[in-house]
Amino acid sequence: MTVKKIAEASFPTRFGKFRIFAFKDSDTRDHLVLVRSANGCSLNGPVPVRIHSKCVTGDTLGSLRCDCRDQLTAALWYLGKQKCGILIYLDQEGRGIGLENKIRAYALQDKGMDTVEANKALGFPDDLRHYKVAADILKKLGVRQIKLITNNPDKIRQMKKYGINVDCRIGLITKPTKYNRKYLVTKRIKMKHMLE
Repeated sequence: MTVKKIAEASFPTRFGKFRIFAFKDSDTRDHLVLVRSANGCSLNGPVPVRIHSKCVTGDTLGSLRCDCRDQLTAALWYLGKQKCGILIYLDQEGRGIGLENKIRAYALQDKGMDTVEANKALGFPDDLRHYKVAADILKKLGVRQIKLITNNPDKIRQMKKYGINVDCRIGLITKPTKYNRKYLVTKRIKMKHMLE
């Protein structure tokens, strides 16, 4: 999979000032990247990076079934306070199964399945996401060493696999709600996410 930068602009936000980039991959999916580059910032050293997969239901509509929006917001507040930082927003809805199947998985969860069981009942693995495109974007930006903001050990493994040095992990713990507690427990137990 290859990626190409297709647009760039300044991007002031409530979290701080960034540059926003649009990248397109060989599957013609669009991915957004925010780069924080304040005074004295060098992207050559270990740069804080959050790789976030798109979640329309959580990020945009405020769903309480997941912790995606809380993680995204916490990561942006953190990055906005740094001299250097990068957010990669990948088009991988529903852990890669797409929006339509994600809603089908919700319906199965309404009947008692957890998020992993629902995916498997629909014929998918626990997680279809891949992060080669994120590694390729980092390389295009000249970044080879990162501090990865994640709870997901698979992201760490894949970054290393695709040639990005993960200097350290920055945990991203959010407060559970009555709606997402089972989801978070499932991620911790079945998907080995590093959650307290």
